[in-house]
Amino acid sequence: MSSPRLRLRLTAAAESIIRHGHPWVYSDSIREQNREGTTGELAVIYDRNDRFLAIGLYDALSPLRVRILHVGKPATLDSAWWAQHLRKSLERRQGLGTPDTTGYRLVHGESDGWPGLVLDRYGEVLVLKLYTGAWLPRLDEIASLIVAECQPVRLILRLSRNLQDDAARVGRTDGSTLFGAVDPGLAIFRENGLTFEADVLKGQKTGFFLDQRENRRIVEGLSAGAEVLNAFSFSGGFSLYAARGGARRVTDLDISRHALDSGARNFALNQDVAPVRGCQREALQVDVFAWLGNAGARSFDVVILDPPSLAKREADRPEAIEAYARLAFEGMRRVRPGGWLLAASCSAHVRAEEFFSTVRSALSRTPQRWTEVQTTEHPVDHPADFPEGRYLKAIYLRTAHN
Repeated sequence: MSSPRLRLRLTAAAESIIRHGHPWVYSDSIREQNREGTTGELAVIYDRNDRFLAIGLYDALSPLRVRILHVGKPATLDSAWWAQHLRKSLERRQGLGTPDTTGYRLVHGESDGWPGLVLDRYGEVLVLKLYTGAWLPRLDEIASLIVAECQPVRLILRLSRNLQDDAARVGRTDGSTLFGAVDPGLAIFRENGLTFEADVLKGQKTGFFLDQRENRRIVEGLSAGAEVLNAFSFSGGFSLYAARGGARRVTDLDISRHALDSGARNFALNQDVAPVRGCQREALQVDVFAWLGNAGARSFDVVILDPPSLAKREADRPEAIEAYARLAFEGMRRVRPGGWLLAASCSAHVRAEEFFSTVRSALSRTPQRWTEVQTTEHPVDHPADFPEGRYLKAIYLRTAHN
């Protein structure tokens, strides 16, 4: 005999939050449930008047106990519902994909109604990344749906680090191929007319930092005739845009030799672009914090500070804020008169205004006079529809001419 549908009731506060669109239910917000739930099953949430409120994926192993899929009127989450649910995400990206841009996000987790799941396109290769084990029991179903709707040549599975042991117990491994021929090579894609590689099997995130696309375009427009420092360069995306924008020289700093080598290959992929061919590239495998603190009088026209997340947990936030302040202070010391500083953060636990205030405060201690020009946050294919989802922010500042 099959078990009855899992039914939950929440605290009044949690009920209100869900009604207003928040996608998460924590275990301590559940005040009643009819039985023990299993990870991956659908949980129906009822309000205090026993009316349908929402339905979501249950995760028995996480304090984030339910990830909401649907709120409002009752719905049957059958195959037709799932297909339409995916199409809504794809329709939000209509017009983004062009021959010049074949790398972008198709599904952005909670903000697209797919909590704990992202789907990225790299040309004809799609990468599905999971951040919760609640998707594992229905992975075959979701993969088949993606293949039918998107028709990729390959579909790759990526798993967050904390999920890999649980996934292995059900036969799923990070970097495995869900559809198409197994290929150990890199995926090649285009972004605003430039060609990049993505390490879709082992690279960070899903293989590339697609979310910085618009900031890279801004940097391109600041780089004519410039010497550019790209700290935490990863695979050189900012540097390549700067080169196309007319930079005379770019210096990439990263602690990872693998990342710097990827940057070299990306430059090689774009040697048919005359400005890129004419730009000198220097790659230094260093600790960026140490290098900035000991770089002497060396200065640049454009300094880019785009570190990996410095606050993976709320407990890391104070130390992260201190690190962002130190980076901004040291980075600004390397900016020539009339030059530019771009400081970015991808730490969700540091909110945008807190980050911007940290940078402004740090720069108030530098001898340079500077002007804040603009701030940016999420691009259109990475919508952020709830507070915890707003992780990306950047601030542009220009120093005064002497």
